[in-house]
Amino acid sequence: MSSVEITADNFNDTIANNGIVFLDFWAEWCGPCRGFAPVYESAAAANPDIVFGKIDTEAQQELAATFQIRSIPTIAVIRDNVMVFRESGALPAAGLQQVIDGVRGLDMDKVRAEIAAQQDAGAQPG
Repeated sequence: MSSVEITADNFNDTIANNGIVFLDFWAEWCGPCRGFAPVYESAAAANPDIVFGKIDTEAQQELAATFQIRSIPTIAVIRDNVMVFRESGALPAAGLQQVIDGVRGLDMDKVRAEIAAQQDAGAQPG
């Protein structure tokens, strides 16, 4: 399976209906983005159970702003409606595979518990 174009119109459905979603924020004029594209497409083909989405930051400025994208390429990963990874810069194939393996291995109950604990700590009067 190849990557899919993510737009404001299909973003919410894509996130809600898929367990793991990788998002590649890119632009046509970005040299590192073009260099990373074959690595990303290869990972998409090798992992058909994961959605590999591409967000053109020029065409989808609202999504880029929502994610506070300041440099591209930027990869964000959402698993079970929780952002679990985000990094700017093109990853080598081995680095991207390491992220894929790490995201697959996450204990999402533990992740949610950690998020809740951080939110509770932030809500405490200090």
